[in-house]
Parts: sequence; C-alpha cells; structure tokens
Amino acid sequence: MIIKKAILALLMTAALAGCETQTEGQQRATTGALIGGAGGALVGQAIGGNTKSTVIGAASGALLGAVVGSATTPQRRGEQLCRYQDRYGRIYTAPCDDRYYNGDY
Repeated sequence: MIIKKAILALLMTAALAGCETQTEGQQRATTGALIGGAGGALVGQAIGGNTKSTVIGAASGALLGAVVGSATTPQRRGEQLCRYQDRYGRIYTAPCDDRYYNGDY
C-alpha cells in the first residue's frame, strides 16, 4: 500500500512538473481535460452504474474538455503568425498585420 502511494505521488509530481513549460493554450487544454474527465466519469457512473460507462464518460469528458479549453484560449495581438509571399515568390512567416485582426485579408 505504501508503494502504491509513493508511485502515485511520483506520477503527480511528474505531471505537475510538465505543466511549467506549457503555453497558455496547452494549460487550458490540460485543465479542461482534467475537469471534463472528472465530470464525465461522474455522469457515466450515474447513468450506467458500471465501470464501462464510467470509463467511457471519463474519456468523452476529457476529450470534450480538452477541445473546449483549447478553443477558448484568447489570441493575443501580435502573437499570431501569418504566411506572406514577397514579390519574388518566396513564402515567409511573420507576425500578422492589422488586416488579419480586422478581417480584411
């Protein structure tokens, strides 16, 4: 029993250490997946009352939570990169100009 708790503590520490270098979008997706997974597991257990429905609910909730968390990440002005083509036909990326943010592209 003590070994299981030690392994669980090690896994939790490793999971939290990985969050340090994540972008805001990745953090929101991770948080959404955790919350969605927990909520989905509760709903799956309440509806089906068995392990299979709990696992299906947790997986569905985690997927939906990750998608919603990632999609609701606000885009900051100047951080979005756009593809441009110069007069010689070369394609390059650079921060988007005001036409992108105003919808005039």
